[in-house]
Amino acid sequence: MTDAETTPRTGKRVLLANPRGYCAGVDRAVQTVEEALKLYGAPIYVRKQIVHNKHVVRTLEAQGAIFVEENEEVPEGATVIFSAHGVAPEVYEQAKQRSLRAIDATCPLVTKVHHEARRFAAQDYDILLIGHEGHEEVIGTAGEAPAHIQLVDGPDGVDKVTVRDPEKVVWLSQTTLSVDETLETVARLKKRLPLLQSPPSDDICYATSNRQHVVKEIAPECDVVIVVGSRNSSNSVRLVEVALDAGARAGHLVDFAHEIEDAWLTGARTVGVTSGASVPDELVQQVLAHLAERGFGDVEEITTADERLTFSLPQELKRDMKAAAAARG
Repeated sequence: MTDAETTPRTGKRVLLANPRGYCAGVDRAVQTVEEALKLYGAPIYVRKQIVHNKHVVRTLEAQGAIFVEENEEVPEGATVIFSAHGVAPEVYEQAKQRSLRAIDATCPLVTKVHHEARRFAAQDYDILLIGHEGHEEVIGTAGEAPAHIQLVDGPDGVDKVTVRDPEKVVWLSQTTLSVDETLETVARLKKRLPLLQSPPSDDICYATSNRQHVVKEIAPECDVVIVVGSRNSSNSVRLVEVALDAGARAGHLVDFAHEIEDAWLTGARTVGVTSGASVPDELVQQVLAHLAERGFGDVEEITTADERLTFSLPQELKRDMKAAAAARG
């Protein structure tokens, strides 16, 4: 270790993005599993990963949650929680047929997109859903009106679009996309379909937009941006892309601090740090500690928004919690 690295002020610094980490929908979903375990006892079954984060899933598994891919894996009559990404109507129907106690932890902002899809389908619109093929949220939204929805997977998917009536077409989007790429996709769609309607309000969630905005602010000053998040987390992957597009010299996605390679930091003076919307802040703190050990102890937090939104727990869970509290007297 050089003398420069042992001094407290090395000229090396971290720009810490704020907002980062947990959004209101993720907080609600994780809390839903924790409260269900307390109320009903283990095991509680969760269809798909409750949120796309390895650490969160492992932590809940240790508390008694069992993650499954489909309702068929849940014993008849057991409790199943649907993930924050939302599910198609047929999934609720399957749960009913197996007499499952279903608790819906879908993020309310995803539920809003589902409502929009049903409403426009009822009015016989063609719906262009901008999103990533195979993502759970896209599968759930498309399942609301499969006969009316076609997927547009980024700007390159625009040329494949066909509609019945160019005067009755609307676009909706997955909530965790790159804001800039989505705007580019919409612009291309409008060139082909000038009468294309937009959703009544922005589908990309506030947390996704806010996290991308602050990364754009810090990226031009950063030699490297480290995003804490899992590879199957759409919003986390987008943050790396946004950082690079905004001028960061390099960007990396890690689940844990130990995955950071020293070679990434060689010659770097400024490191940006942020995290996806499904990442608990303890993982970010571990990354900061890891960087401090390597001379990056000077941390400046850059704040571009103040997030105060919270969502209440699912109605069915709140009802049972209230009944249990009343029974205890």
